Amino acid sequence: MTPTAPTPLSTRSAFAAHLAVSAIALAAALFLVGCANPGPSHTPLTQTTPSALGLNAAATETAAQPQWWKTLGDEQLNTLIDTALQGSPSLAVSRARLEQAVALSQVREAANGPQATLGVDATRQRYTANGLVPAPIAGNTYNSGTVQASLSWSPDFFGQHAAELQAALGQARAAQADAAAAANTLAAQVGRSYVALARLVAQRDVAQRALAQREEQRKLTQERTAAGLDSQVELTQAQGAVPDARTQIEALEEQITLARRQLAVLTGQAPDALLTVTPQLTALQPTAVPQVLGADLLGRRPDVVAARWRVEAATQGVNSAKSEFYPNINIAAFIGLNSLGLDHLFNTSSRQMGVSPALRLPIFDGGRLRAQLGGRAAELDAAIAQYNGAVLDAVKEAGDAMASIQSLTRQQALQDDAVASAEKAYRFAQERYRAGLGNYLLVLTTESQVLAQRRLAVDLRARQLDTRLQLMKALGGGWTDDTATLQTAAAH
Repeated sequence: MTPTAPTPLSTRSAFAAHLAVSAIALAAALFLVGCANPGPSHTPLTQTTPSALGLNAAATETAAQPQWWKTLGDEQLNTLIDTALQGSPSLAVSRARLEQAVALSQVREAANGPQATLGVDATRQRYTANGLVPAPIAGNTYNSGTVQASLSWSPDFFGQHAAELQAALGQARAAQADAAAAANTLAAQVGRSYVALARLVAQRDVAQRALAQREEQRKLTQERTAAGLDSQVELTQAQGAVPDARTQIEALEEQITLARRQLAVLTGQAPDALLTVTPQLTALQPTAVPQVLGADLLGRRPDVVAARWRVEAATQGVNSAKSEFYPNINIAAFIGLNSLGLDHLFNTSSRQMGVSPALRLPIFDGGRLRAQLGGRAAELDAAIAQYNGAVLDAVKEAGDAMASIQSLTRQQALQDDAVASAEKAYRFAQERYRAGLGNYLLVLTTESQVLAQRRLAVDLRARQLDTRLQLMKALGGGWTDDTATLQTAAAH
């Protein structure tokens, strides 16, 4: 007796029974979820706070100005830093890493939504005559085709997808802050290299005056020796001082050349592109500095913000690892056409469809999930420790620069007194020489003290400028946290 085809009512009953079985299986899975136990909870490390570091919560002077280098008043330096920020290879690497992190977050965002696919397959096959396929197909060649649309979705009942997305966004935001930190560091490096070059140029000017002075001393000593007023000892000493002064000038010329080449490379140019750059130390104006460090320092340092976002990403990684202990539910459906013989492919009788809910529940996994959770917890502790270290370094760096600036200000006052005294003695010596009360050697010797004080003054001014540049970097270089914009960027 030939069996009859099931009626639509019996088909609906079978489908309802299938759903009932699935519901029972889901309930059983939720009951058994305790079998995969995450173990004792982990208490992460404590993040440091501004108050623990002595930062003033009420202070609002911590911020540096955007493009702070322009306050130095040197257009040539402004051009060099702008060139560096546009063409530096190191910044290009940072931007590429940022784009990669954003792309990964977009991949994670896309993976969390419903997935739809359309597949079209065509096959020409000869079927074996000795297999499972019966005649008349067996031993003959047939065409077959499939046109099928599929839809799958994994509901985020336990927050795993959301945690993975937030972890990816945290890494992208950290990469964006890293790029800003790289730009801030590069601007400070260019500025400090420019100040160092200006210092060498100023020292060369003093050395050239010292050479002229020693040549005058040699000439005067020759005259005195010829007149019997000095011996060969004094003459030999005066003659030896001239090549020594020339050696110092040549050493400074070498350092100037190397400093120019370093500056060119920092700005992304050929090493010999800046061989004529000659900055003047006196043309650079010291920038204003804050008197206290405020708690807002931690939000203006891009490296600290990057470390904070890595803590957030690691926290979400722990949440994602915890969700692995819960059931993973996936719902899939398909509809399409399938036939043996392409001439029947688009017939109504070739249609096929189905729904396949699936559930995966970890019960016994040999401790794999617990070990994975422990690894994520350790990553979180490492991220917090790195954040605490970045905060300590930031506060120390800024505090050291401020302390040095205060000390250099006091040193400058003492240096001004020393220069004034040396120049006063030099004027007295010149007046005595003009009045016939002293010889010219005394004038030259007194001038040596003036030149020595000028060398010290050049070094002191260069240190003041360099320390201020260090402080601008330590204050974050005028950066403001714009990483929240990646929430929108990742969704497109």
